[in-house]
Amino acid sequence: MNRIFNLIGWLGTALVLAAVSVRFLRPEYETYTTYLAEGGLVCMVAYILSQGKEVLQFFKGRRAQYGTLAASSVLIVLGILVAVNYIGKRQNKRWDLTQNKQFSLSDQSRNILSKLDAPLDIKVFVQESSFQEYRDRLKEYEYNSKQVHTEYIDPDKKRAVAQQYQVQQYGTIVLEYKGRTERTTANSEQDITNTIIKAVTGETKKVYFTQGHGEKDITSQERDGYGTIADALKRENYSVDRVVLAQTNAVPADAAAVIVAGPKTDFFPPEIDALQKYLDKQGKALLLLDPQEKPDSTTLPNLVALAREWGIQVDNTIVVDASGMGRLIGTDASVPVAANYPPHPITERFTVLTAFPLARSVSPMPGSHAQPVVESSPQSWAETDIKSLLTTGQVELNEDKGDKPGPITLAVATSEPSKDAPAEGAKDAPKPETRIVVVGDSDFAANGALGVQGNKDLFMNMVSWLSQQENLISIRTKDADDRRLTLTATQQSNIVWLTLLIIPAAIFGTGIYGWWRRR
Repeated sequence: MNRIFNLIGWLGTALVLAAVSVRFLRPEYETYTTYLAEGGLVCMVAYILSQGKEVLQFFKGRRAQYGTLAASSVLIVLGILVAVNYIGKRQNKRWDLTQNKQFSLSDQSRNILSKLDAPLDIKVFVQESSFQEYRDRLKEYEYNSKQVHTEYIDPDKKRAVAQQYQVQQYGTIVLEYKGRTERTTANSEQDITNTIIKAVTGETKKVYFTQGHGEKDITSQERDGYGTIADALKRENYSVDRVVLAQTNAVPADAAAVIVAGPKTDFFPPEIDALQKYLDKQGKALLLLDPQEKPDSTTLPNLVALAREWGIQVDNTIVVDASGMGRLIGTDASVPVAANYPPHPITERFTVLTAFPLARSVSPMPGSHAQPVVESSPQSWAETDIKSLLTTGQVELNEDKGDKPGPITLAVATSEPSKDAPAEGAKDAPKPETRIVVVGDSDFAANGALGVQGNKDLFMNMVSWLSQQENLISIRTKDADDRRLTLTATQQSNIVWLTLLIIPAAIFGTGIYGWWRRR
């Protein structure tokens, strides 16, 4: 009888080995592996039961007890490792220890992902050898939203799929969201996030910059131009154009917002009327009104009066900042640096510095709906003696002459229900209302000032709020810091001598000294 059970035991072992071999060597016969494994298991259990007395006798020995204890310890450790891996797979947590968080998504990207209410399918058409390069970027999007699903496709191996999506080059990323399709050929976070914005918003909003009074040029790449900020608007799915109100006599009907960026001369009454009519009908406007650059230059009384109509006071002053914060970015007291942002959707979670080259003060009028958005430091003040400031550069706070001590409000926003708003609208439609932002400076968004990280974000947030796309209000991606070490020729020579001669000589000398002591 024992001989028969021995044969059954060997048969069970053979069946289990056969199941494993078929599973890995001939996967097409995988359906048979279950039967082989079950049969082998039954045979081995039968063999163990037939040897019950010998098994019990074995476990009564001391060596068996020690072996059982060791085996139990190994099983417990393995169980802990399995449990840790099981929990880690479902509770993924990562830490980015780089100074600029360059391996983490920006606030803007996370904000967009948090608002996804439908699956976002991302298809990456790239050669298989480059899959990992794109995974390193896109896995951050999957980590931050369960709605994001990525698929990596080699267009050489799946030509039909590549033709279906009209892929013309390697590195094309196709995004699909609620039936809308957008694509990009860049792998940077900013480009991917901007493409997601286009897919989510589904429509392009048009922003008009007024022209005809010396305003900032949206095509210029000079220091005082607006070429960079116009490109940033286009990347976030805005269409940018210019309008001369003196010719059109009205704001275009498709305007999501009108921007008056630093006019040198005042608007004519018909142009003010055109802006007023536009604002009365759920219009949105951003007025960037600079202070006097010369003692005899215009103070823009018509535009200032338009701001007053909506509860915003624009003063004829220049803000001076004596806090010394300007030295952090290489400027002087004529460039107030702001780090204080009163509660408002435009500056929600806004924690970066902004700088305003030669700014005037603006403030909410009593009893209005206007709210401050940006404030200068407590060590600043609004200087009323503009002539002395512009001619001598030497001024001091003198409240007896009308100077206003800081903090000084540099930007104000207001929103009011439109006079012609319908009683009811679509459930998810933005509330129809007029929105206006007034800033006492236009240079903060010029090409030469966008090196200050917060300036670009502040301008873009203002436009997002005006166009009622609050989901775009955030801190954008930051460029990785340049961590290179610049050395002079002497320093490089010193490093060469230190590493190739001095340190090896010191080590060799230490060895010789030790050998001599032992002798």
